[in-house]
Amino acid sequence: MSDSLARHLSLQGASNFRDLGGYPTADGRTTRWRQIFRSNHLGQLTAADIEIVRTLGVRSAFDFRGVEERAAGVCVVNEITVHSLPIEPTVVASLRAELARGTLTAPVALDIMRESYRNYVRHNTHSFRNLFGHLLEDSAPLVIHCTAGKDRTGFASALILHALGVPDDVIAEDYLLTNTYYKRDVSSAADLPADALNAIGSVEASYLAAAFEAVGSEYGDLETYLRDGLKLGTAERTALKARYLQS
Repeated sequence: MSDSLARHLSLQGASNFRDLGGYPTADGRTTRWRQIFRSNHLGQLTAADIEIVRTLGVRSAFDFRGVEERAAGVCVVNEITVHSLPIEPTVVASLRAELARGTLTAPVALDIMRESYRNYVRHNTHSFRNLFGHLLEDSAPLVIHCTAGKDRTGFASALILHALGVPDDVIAEDYLLTNTYYKRDVSSAADLPADALNAIGSVEASYLAAAFEAVGSEYGDLETYLRDGLKLGTAERTALKARYLQS
């Protein structure tokens, strides 16, 4: 991607801080630069990082981390108002349970990851709905994040890009950029075997596909999910596009 240098902001304390701008849409427009960012958590930013984030004008963060995760990495940028949209993590606990039973294999780890994505739709749609409510209130420039900025944040970013009319292949490309930029922190799950760490430390297309499979099974199709699950009717979609797209 020719604009990858502009898309990824090189921060010392957050490896996966990226811009959702510059993507083409089906109606010939593009997503606005420097309005919506996606990242891993903001609890380890350096003084230089903080200045970069301030220069971007970011004033709002939408944090999908659970209670303990948030306490372990509080946002260090004083000007940012943090809105908690909690989705409690389940993957590491599930992996450890399989490990204890002696049944943890690489395919099992991948299945656990995919199931966690299905559960975003089954059990956590309210958090994504709340995110869109904030987007419609116009809090930009803003950042969306969880701990690694790849799973909960990855699905949220895919939903935003879908709602704005970005094509599926471009959305998949954005999602997979995590594998280029994210620097893993394996300290919190060092007891797990390497293949399990690989499953939780990266993203693959089948994870995001699992979430959209759940959209299909729970709601019928994506358009119905956007309308009924996320409460994005015609007026809301039009308002989102007016705010976050440019000609």
